[in-house]
Parts: sequence; C-alpha cells; structure tokens
Amino acid sequence: MRGEAGTVALLRRASDAMVIHIGPIATVALILGLGAIGGWWIKTPAGQASYEPTKRKLGVNGDAVPVTVAVAARDTVPVHRQGIGTVQALNTVTVRSQVDGRLLSVDFVEGQMVKQGDVLARIDPAQAQAQYDQAVAKKTQDQVTLANARMDLERYQGLVQTYAGSKQKADQQAALVAQLEALIKYDDAAIAHAQATLGFTTIVSPIDGRAGLRLVDPGNIVRTGDANGLVTIVQVAPIAVVFTLPQRDLTLVIKALARGDVPVEIIDADGRTVLTCGQLQAVDNQIDIATSTIKLKATVANAGAALWPGQFVRTRAVVDVIHGATVVPTAAVRRGPAGTFVYLVDANLKAVVRPASIAMQDSVRAIITEGIVPDDRVVTVGSLSSPTASSSTSLKAQARSSRAQSRTASGRARPKMPIPADSGRREAE
Repeated sequence: MRGEAGTVALLRRASDAMVIHIGPIATVALILGLGAIGGWWIKTPAGQASYEPTKRKLGVNGDAVPVTVAVAARDTVPVHRQGIGTVQALNTVTVRSQVDGRLLSVDFVEGQMVKQGDVLARIDPAQAQAQYDQAVAKKTQDQVTLANARMDLERYQGLVQTYAGSKQKADQQAALVAQLEALIKYDDAAIAHAQATLGFTTIVSPIDGRAGLRLVDPGNIVRTGDANGLVTIVQVAPIAVVFTLPQRDLTLVIKALARGDVPVEIIDADGRTVLTCGQLQAVDNQIDIATSTIKLKATVANAGAALWPGQFVRTRAVVDVIHGATVVPTAAVRRGPAGTFVYLVDANLKAVVRPASIAMQDSVRAIITEGIVPDDRVVTVGSLSSPTASSSTSLKAQARSSRAQSRTASGRARPKMPIPADSGRREAE
C-alpha cells in the first residue's frame, strides 16, 4: 500500500509539470490560429462588408435619401386663438318659496327639462286664501258705506240750495265720501296683495331650463328665508362658455368683433373632438393682472345638449382669415442657425436648402410668406442632419444599392468568433 501511494504522488507531480510546460505552447498556438482566421475573414466579401469602416453618410457622396414630398398650395387659412374655459349656464335660478307654509307636493322630476310657467311645487294655501277672502269682504263693506255716504251728500246739497240746511254739514259729508272712496282703493290693493300671496302658494318655473335635484321633501315647512331653496334651474339651451386668452391676443379679438361675428369652436378636454360651435358674445372689461389673461364669453345653441354646466373645455376662436396664403405642412419647416428653412425639390430631384419666412403655423400646416411659392415641392420627412446653404441631396431611390448589400450579406454566412486566447490559457491552467 505504501508503494502504491508513492506511485500516485509521483504521477501527480509529473502531470503538474506537463500542465506548466504545455500552457504557454497552447497559448502561442491559439494566437496564431486567431490571426490566420481573422486574415481569411477580412479577405472575404462578407467580412469586408461587415468590418470596412463606414465612409458613406446619408446624402453624401451621391447616395440617395428616401424622403416624403408635399406640394405647396394656395389656400384660405383661418387664424385661430386657442384657450381653455368652462361651460356655464346662461341663466341660473334658485327657486325659493315666497310665502311660509307646509309643502304639499313637488310636481317636477329631478333632471327634467321644464318650461317657464310649469308648476314645480305647491304650498298649503289655506292661510293665504283666508286673507284673500277677508280683503274681498272688507272692500264689499266699504263699498256699502260709500254708497250710503253719497246718498247723504245729495240730500245735504239739496237742503243747502233751498236754504233749509247748513252748508257746513254738506261740506263735511263731501269729505266723508272722498275718504270712503280712498278706502275702496286701499281695499283693492289689499285684495291684490292677498291674491298675489295666494298665487305664491303655487311655485312655477321662472325660466326654461333643466331642473336639478330636489332640496326639500313634501311635508316640510318652507319659509321665505330658507337659503337653499327648493330646486335650482339652469338654462342650458342656449348655454355660455367662459374662456381665457393671453392679453397679447386682445387686439386681434377686438378687431375681429368689430368686423362681425367671431366663430368659436368648443373642443372636448382631449383636445381633438369638436363638440359644437358658437359665437363670441363679450369680452371682459379688464385683464387679470395675476395671470395676464382676458376673459371672453361665447354663447352656444347647445340643441343637442353636448355641453353641460361646469364642464371643462378647450376653445378655438377664429379671429382672422388669410386669403391666398401659401401653405405647406408643418413637418416641412425646419430650423437652423440661420433661421427657418425648407428643403425644396428641384427639377433634377435634388433637395436644396431654401430659407423661408413663416407667418404662422400650427400642428398641421404653416403659412410661408417668402421663399416658397405654390406648386413648389418640399420635403416633409427625410433630410440631412446638418444642412448648409450649398448642400443638396439626391432623391433617387436606393433600390439598387440596397439589393446589392442584401445579396452580399446573404451570400456568405459570418463565421463564429474564435475563443479568446486568455480563456484558452485559463482552461489550460
């Protein structure tokens, strides 16, 4: 056993010596193999296509640039000013009781459309009816007294004419008749007041609009001093939209109002959906110094109930119209150190840089006042990254070069990369 252990130890030392001596040799051989494979790869067409330094740039050395082209057109362009605002009821009425009493019934449905004069609620009319009857009876009593006084006055005047009666007595009777005639007028006023009070026991809608939620239930005692009232009615057709614009747009808005109607588009909060259109009604009499904005009010017919009081909306007012403007897509307008410019496509399908003056633009189109005329072709998508005044780009398709590169890349498969030399050394160790 001791001899076998010694033999195993001797073999282990010999194996370690072989690893130590073989490691450097394997490393040198691996490096030489990598160099040979790399030289062979570079000489192949696929290798040249993959590892050759890129000398071509888009639009340089005659390479074509695929682009999208649009044609400048002459058009009538409305000038918009966009703002944000809220929808408000044209009229808002809180219906309150004008007499004290017990609420007998509520005669409307919450949320329904009501007309002016429609009955909304009824209050117990017993007390008001009694007051009315009392006023009518009082007038009847005073009318009888007046009739008797007038007959007495005629008698006294007849006695005075025959010198059988006192003239003073006749004058006193005439004064009594006048007093009773005034009392009849007072009775008429009392009757009118009692009749009005009796009428207030039937509560009707003062305007056309939409009724809100009921605030008082039948059976409760309502009073004239109640703060909340019975119900709120809002006029929603037509309806108002109050919005703001920057103070720099105030002059444009005032000039537009002086020319006539100013259309206002009402847009949903998403900024894309046009809900309805209306007319600018008024401009506030002062600018908000905290926000440097001016309030404006537009009215909308709202026949389809597209707007609701309190709704947040966006607005777009047409403050001017430009006729015969040269228009290009906004994507064609670019900016550089020298200002705005466009890529103009010439007759040779070359895109040349053309300085352009922009009157106004939005997210869709731009109005060009100088540099472009109608029927000019401009580039909207695709350009040089750093244009100069003398730069030009060929717009011919790159089909041939693209197909050639595809064939070269597919003609030979790229070989797998060899294992790095240091990894082989680690494995040998």
